[in-house]
Amino acid sequence: MKVKIRNLETGNSLDRTFQGSDKIEEADVNYRKAQFLYVSGDDYEFMDQENYETVSLTKEKLGDATAFLTDGMEVDLLYFGSNPINIQLPAKMKVKITETDPGVQGDRSSAGTKPATIETGKTIRVPLFINVGDEIILNTDTGEYVERAKG
Repeated sequence: MKVKIRNLETGNSLDRTFQGSDKIEEADVNYRKAQFLYVSGDDYEFMDQENYETVSLTKEKLGDATAFLTDGMEVDLLYFGSNPINIQLPAKMKVKITETDPGVQGDRSSAGTKPATIETGKTIRVPLFINVGDEIILNTDTGEYVERAKG
């Protein structure tokens, strides 16, 4: 069986081939609730909700997740053994649109979408009817618009 495996600490991927009788050791990973506190240079600070310790992760380790972090946001901290190595964002989150052009009804050259900036500074594509100040639901895995948030 050919598989692609990833080193949880470095993020490097390897292609490996295993025989049907080969046994591999399962990684000792677990999740704990944490709250995002603040950014200090390239370090992102989180508070572990179980023991109230501050955990620091670099921007490099967090990758694209940094584009969706807001103050006070709850995330799941991924631990490998006793070392925090990454976070898992909620699958969907509510964000506010801070900047976008007004939608022009006749403009269909871009399949009915336009660029918009969310409160974290990330630019995404949204439908033409979305305006500044609107709250939307966003898929954090793909970074795509899902729906307008309800009241």
